[in-house]
Amino acid sequence: MVCALGAAICFGTASVLQAAAARAAEPGTGSGVDTALLWRAARQWRYLAGLALDAFGFVLQIVALRNLPVYAVGAALAASLAVTAVVAARVLRVRLRGAEWAAVAVVCAGLAMLGLASGEEGPGKGSLGLELALLGTAAAVLLAGAVCGGLPDRPRALALGLAAGTGFGVVEVAVRLIDTVSPAELRNPALYALLLGGGAAFLLLTSALQRGSVTAATAGLVLGETIGPAVVGVACLGDRTREGLTWLAALGFAVAVGGALALARFGEPPPPAR
Repeated sequence: MVCALGAAICFGTASVLQAAAARAAEPGTGSGVDTALLWRAARQWRYLAGLALDAFGFVLQIVALRNLPVYAVGAALAASLAVTAVVAARVLRVRLRGAEWAAVAVVCAGLAMLGLASGEEGPGKGSLGLELALLGTAAAVLLAGAVCGGLPDRPRALALGLAAGTGFGVVEVAVRLIDTVSPAELRNPALYALLLGGGAAFLLLTSALQRGSVTAATAGLVLGETIGPAVVGVACLGDRTREGLTWLAALGFAVAVGGALALARFGEPPPPAR
């Protein structure tokens, strides 16, 4: 759980740094899959710092997923929205009101309940059908980005954030389906789902952060990377809670995710369109 929370801190801080860099980059086509945006943003130190935090956070996330149920890690990563809001208050000069601080406290309370109730990761290894479904979902994420790219700024940020969250959710589940780093895993569809889902998610999240509300984009991210993977973990991978504490885990999950989404509702207004 410490690793999962550390990953949330890394991802939340990286989102703000990357948002600042993406907004300072030259405007491109406005497409949800504007690949040149990554190159333009990468010429700034803030974006590179965000990349470094993302890489470190991903390592922490892998450690957490190897020891905790997917639902626990996903809810912990939802706390990245709270981190995003707090860091944005300093970097992007966004003022947090009392309701936003209360939402941060709610997220922390939900995570505390979840940490008390979470058991060990489930014994399930998944099936070929699940691996292929992950690969298909990763491809759908990339296609969704192209469709959502023409929306107005605020719904565009939310839709691209949701698609990115789905891609990162694919990564969460795929990590559990890859046993070891070996040549044999080159035949595992989960490996390619991880690469495609992670790459597409990163591209779409960067595009979402260029225009519109940072917290709106991250709210979509939270929804996409928590609910779906949690269901898959319980239904397909055997994730369970500590005996007699299923109710506390469910309550903690709902409180943590709900607090994160409530925080997004109070996010900063979108900047003027370019």
